[in-house]
Formats: sequence, C-alpha cells, structure tokens
Amino acid sequence: MENTGYTTLTRQSGLLREMQVIANNIANAGTTGYRAEGLIFAEYVQRIENGPSISMATPSARSISSLQGSLQPTGGTLDFAIEGAGFFLIEAAEGNRLTRAGSFSLSAAGEMVTHDGHRVLDAGGAPVFVPPNATDMRIAADGTISAEGRLIGQIGLVRPLDPNDLIREGGTLFRTDSGTEPVQDGRILQGFLEGANVDPISQVARMVEVQRAYEFGQNFLENENNRIRETLKTMIR
Repeated sequence: MENTGYTTLTRQSGLLREMQVIANNIANAGTTGYRAEGLIFAEYVQRIENGPSISMATPSARSISSLQGSLQPTGGTLDFAIEGAGFFLIEAAEGNRLTRAGSFSLSAAGEMVTHDGHRVLDAGGAPVFVPPNATDMRIAADGTISAEGRLIGQIGLVRPLDPNDLIREGGTLFRTDSGTEPVQDGRILQGFLEGANVDPISQVARMVEVQRAYEFGQNFLENENNRIRETLKTMIR
C-alpha cells in the first residue's frame, strides 16, 4: 500500500474513534453528572530524505470537559450538586473514585452510598455516616452535614492534582493516578442534581462533520484502489 493509503487509513481510524466518543456523549446527554468527552489529536511527521514528508494525525488522548452542567432542583434531602470545581470522593472496589453524580441514599448501616452501593467519603477519606435517628438533615456549601443543628460529618470535595489526569471508568466515575487535593472554590447544593454538561446540538453538528469526513475518506480509498487495479491491468497487458 502506498503512503497515501496508510495516511488515509490512519485518518479513518481516528475519525471512527471520534464518532464513537461523540455518540457516547449524545447517549448520555440526560445522565446526571455526566462529563462530556473529546479526543486530542497529535500529528506525526516522517521526514524522507530527498522526498516529501508524510504527515499523519492520530488520537493520542481523551479530554474531559470541565464545563458546569445545568443545576436541576429535586428537593431531595440526599440529592447534591456541585457548583464550581470539584468532585465527590467515592470508595469503589478498585479504589477511590471521583464523580459529579450526587444522587445518594443511606445504606442499612447508615452510610451514605451511591446507587451502585459505593460509599461516599468525607474530607478525611472515611465513609460518611448518618445516625439512624437523624432528622432535619442539612448540608452546608462546604459539605458540612448537620442534623437538628448538630454537626455529624462533612462530605469530601476534591479534585485531581493534575487536571488532565482524569480517566473515565463507567459513565460518571473517574480515576486519577496523580492524587487529589481538597477544593476550596466549589460548593455543594442540597436538593439539586447536576445535569450532563453535553450540548446535544453541537455534538450532533460535529457528528455530521465527522461522518462526512469519514465518507470522503472512504471514497478516496475506493478511488485509489480502482486506480491501482487499472494500473496493474495496464501493466499486465
């Protein structure tokens, strides 16, 4: 295969991956706490002595959007939304994880958990516990939990030390290998949930662009294949 074919195939592979990412964003436009994702492309240039250089663009990393999602009032005592920076700290089987999805409940043991049963952690990394007889539970903007005016804990609000070190694990869970630090410029709102920060219109528009670019590449490969076939036929004759 000639260099033009390799270059086009590389481009097609990247466009296909971007199409999958966009489709996933659109599918989760209604998912609470979902963060939109995008691809970062890198250009690889091969210099050929006494000849033209070859340039290939391939997706090298994924980026997670930090835009604020819409805040939707629910009135739920255990529904929390983050306004500004930060993530809730969650204890999963594989280790601590981050999420913006704040629809929680209480386990039989009185621990605050996600819908998947993952325990919500406090500012010190310990599970958040709510006494079974606690009533009139309130959450302050800094995550402090009180019941009947009595302090009972604090929900942890953290962010990764490296903002580019977010690795998606599932729909709304993220892993970070760089560690976390407390967040000072974010606040927690009780009785709200944060919607997905996906703009469906722009995502659909981008999908159309990527699809057209992919179809153009396919047509180019087909035409190039036909050209090579005709050239071989001519040479054989």
